[in-house]
Amino acid sequence: MSLPMIYTSARRDPPDRAFLFREVEMAEIALDVSGFVAALKVMAERDLRIAATWALNDTADEVKDHIRDRMTVVFDRPTTFTENAFYVKKARVDDLTAAVMERPTRASRDYLKVEEAGGPRRPTGFEGQMQRALAYDGLISAVIPADEARLDAYGNWSTGERNQVMSALKIQRDYAANATARSTLRGRKRKRSTYFVPQSGLYPGIYRKDASGNIGIVAILTDKVPRYAPRLDFHEEAMAVFEARLQGHLSRTLSQMFYKRLR
Repeated sequence: MSLPMIYTSARRDPPDRAFLFREVEMAEIALDVSGFVAALKVMAERDLRIAATWALNDTADEVKDHIRDRMTVVFDRPTTFTENAFYVKKARVDDLTAAVMERPTRASRDYLKVEEAGGPRRPTGFEGQMQRALAYDGLISAVIPADEARLDAYGNWSTGERNQVMSALKIQRDYAANATARSTLRGRKRKRSTYFVPQSGLYPGIYRKDASGNIGIVAILTDKVPRYAPRLDFHEEAMAVFEARLQGHLSRTLSQMFYKRLR
């Protein structure tokens, strides 16, 4: 995603006096514009491009901040990983293009793209491993946390319990790393919870049986692909900020460059 002509600033304050005044005679003031004319002559194309670079980068920063703030409104408790999904590729004097872009670590996942355009999402890594390795007769298109799932601070299924599920169901690539003989023995002594997927008799899902024998469903196995409605509106929101803020930034940075030459 890139935004054309988005504008930064060195934030240099202009001098107190833009013009020089001289007294001619009582009650009469003449404006000396020679300094103004000289500054106009000094301003070259590079000065204009520098001012444009400042303005572009300032506007791009505001676009990025606006999209981050919007995520806290349209998403339920977004993670820091999601909030920091975008960065600004700065404009330069020799390239007057600033871009608000998705970080490569986020671009490899399509969840933000689905939130932008809507439609079905691809399976997560956990769901893919369940599809490949779980001994289960039904079709698994998605694994959805249920009421008994342990959630993290962001409302997502906790990584710790998800790893316990993978170890218990023996679907993790390195099962031994998560279920060593020592940890297995320790678990038996403490009568830790166990996880299982019933083949019949219960609703399709992943169940937890605690030390007291109580059973609860922690995740639902479904053959329906999750679909999302568009929510982020990245392009519309970005262009709204761009159109509202660019002209003001450009006016300011051109003035800063002009006063710099006027000194």
